[in-house]
Amino acid sequence: MAVTAKMVKELRDMTGSGMMDCKKALVEADGDMDKAVEILKEKGLAKAEKKAGRIAAMGLVKTAFSEDGKSAAIVEVNSETDFVAKNDEFIGFVDGLAKLALDAENNDIEAFKAMPYEGATVGDALTALIAKIGENMSVRRIDKASGEVLASYIHGGGNIGVIVAADGADNDENKTALKNIAMQVAAMNPQYVSRDEISDDEMASIRKITLESALNDPFTLPKPILNGLLDKVHGVWGEEDTAILAEKRADKKFNFNYLPNFLSEEAKTKLAGLAVAAKEEIVDNKIFKGLVEGRVSKQLKESCLLDQTYVRAEDGKQTVAQYLGTVDKDLKLTKVIRFEVGEGIEKKEEDFAAEVAAQIKG
Repeated sequence: MAVTAKMVKELRDMTGSGMMDCKKALVEADGDMDKAVEILKEKGLAKAEKKAGRIAAMGLVKTAFSEDGKSAAIVEVNSETDFVAKNDEFIGFVDGLAKLALDAENNDIEAFKAMPYEGATVGDALTALIAKIGENMSVRRIDKASGEVLASYIHGGGNIGVIVAADGADNDENKTALKNIAMQVAAMNPQYVSRDEISDDEMASIRKITLESALNDPFTLPKPILNGLLDKVHGVWGEEDTAILAEKRADKKFNFNYLPNFLSEEAKTKLAGLAVAAKEEIVDNKIFKGLVEGRVSKQLKESCLLDQTYVRAEDGKQTVAQYLGTVDKDLKLTKVIRFEVGEGIEKKEEDFAAEVAAQIKG
């Protein structure tokens, strides 16, 4: 059967594939449109499989809201390069998936890829886009939030996306406040909304790590504990380090904070060993307990959103919790989602000039 330009155009409109690919598929299918579509799908899948091993750590994060504004969804779709992330077709695809994610039953990405999308499935559309654009891509993750009032923030043109949900009055003041908090989340990347989210096991782990870290960095220990450890270095340190310690202790004007600058790495390592060996004694010290609790509190202030210093605080001290209280004391955060493109993906270091030279040579 003769393949006409009209048939090629029709197939192209149906599949989005290149003109020559459509013509070849129609010739192979002897003009059978349905068969040609299947051929293009098979070829697209083959192309996608060839690209599947390539690292896709760039891409976009997009959000979408339900019509009533009570639900929001967020999606991350990855590509190999930033060029594709700026491609209008890719951007439209990610926007469409964000809207579709509002109807997803859960965050299972395989189930999401099986959802109907533009006459096929999300997975089929992804495969077709990979074949068309020529880069590996992946629909990495989705999430949803719902609440009485919501806000979102997209940073860097789609590099970071945040959704903040809360219980409270659905008014402009509260929405503005949540938008500000979403910007805070984008910038400061808290691990938790509040300390209440931290389990007893996690808290115990934080304290243990903080304690061990303090022992292994003895020059940050309270001076009485450090001096007690330094009294034990005779016969443990080498002669040069021991002499330096004696000299600096005899100098009443010497600032002991600078002592590590004069000692060998071996001496510092051995001092940490003495601290670890004296762990039981040091841990019972009230001053040391205070140091550990102080460091734990500082970590929690950095990792818990409500404890963080509000980035727009005029006094530089107001916490996020205090800021929300000034807007509406009844406004309570219920869920915070933050997606950053490519976070956790091991990115391959590329020598762009070498890659271009290799392509030219090839």
